[in-house]
Amino acid sequence: MTALLFRDDAYAKSCPVTVTGVNERGGILLDQTVFYATAGGQPGDKGTLTVNGRNIAIATTTYDENKNVVHVPAEGQPALAVGDAGTLTLDWGNRHRIMRAHTMMHLLCAAVPFPVTGSSITDDGGRIDFDIPEGQIPDRVALAEKINGWISENHPVTTRWITDEELDANPELVRTMFVKPPRGTGKVRLVLIGDEGMLDLQPCGGTHVKSTGEIGAIGVDKIQNKGKINRRIRLVLANP
Repeated sequence: MTALLFRDDAYAKSCPVTVTGVNERGGILLDQTVFYATAGGQPGDKGTLTVNGRNIAIATTTYDENKNVVHVPAEGQPALAVGDAGTLTLDWGNRHRIMRAHTMMHLLCAAVPFPVTGSSITDDGGRIDFDIPEGQIPDRVALAEKINGWISENHPVTTRWITDEELDANPELVRTMFVKPPRGTGKVRLVLIGDEGMLDLQPCGGTHVKSTGEIGAIGVDKIQNKGKINRRIRLVLANP
């Protein structure tokens, strides 16, 4: 399995790598990676894999059916072989915007205390679908003021690990109705915003900034009715 370096350091921009496999579609498997693979509403990272002086553009990163991390080369890139060694480098500007947007989504969760039915993150913002009862839909202006207030207070963003058993004993930590935290390793990573998670505390495997101030100002783009139990709220970074 590929070692996921971003789980311990989301600010690592590059790492040495060795090719451990190439699938039938040309997807590249590596011994370790700083690239996040598409999951949980967060898009996969892109960047460059440099091998023997050749720069191979990586268009995105995904998981295959066996949960292997696959670095997907852009069309027309040179083929690699198992054992090739080189350096993997993130498109850091894209990653950092996604980190800011993902952390912003946690603040939206904190501001809207209802179950989550779906989500999606982009490099300029993101949206979350909530199960919000009629009459309790937040006001756009008030919501933006609350979230921007937390951002300006520059709360710390940290992580810690708990066991599967601890998560089972605290089901209220899971905000999503239909997507559950990944299992299989015996432990789950929690993301905490504010001291001891006073603002937000929930399982998450994505990448985040170190403090809320790093997000920058945000705006509430729209609040939409998306079905019987879905109210979609989209936020945007004011300076993506």
